[in-house]
Amino acid sequence: VQLVESGGGLVQPGGSLRLSCAASGFTFSSYWMNWVRQPPGKGLEWVSSINKGGDRTDYADSMKGRFTISRDNAENTVYLQINSLKLEDTAVYYCAAGITPSLPQYWGQGTQVTVSS
Repeated sequence: VQLVESGGGLVQPGGSLRLSCAASGFTFSSYWMNWVRQPPGKGLEWVSSINKGGDRTDYADSMKGRFTISRDNAENTVYLQINSLKLEDTAVYYCAAGITPSLPQYWGQGTQVTVSS
């Protein structure tokens, strides 16, 4: 099983990023996919989830409006679009897969997002 995140980097406040997570080694379309982040010096923070078919999405209250999760089951990839980036969005962003949305079983290594002027 592999989950490989990409798309992170250094971006100025107000900018945008699109994170990708490529999955392999399991039946991607049978799993909920999540994005979870860890700001520096803090614990894990759930960002968003998307169901197996991609027609249901959930977001943490503080993420609504600027974050958009999507998936392409043909490409075994989940995405996270982040707009209007803020300094407090600086974190390592992980994707995670689970049979249920609340208990991810597989995790990626993370991609660093740094928001700085």
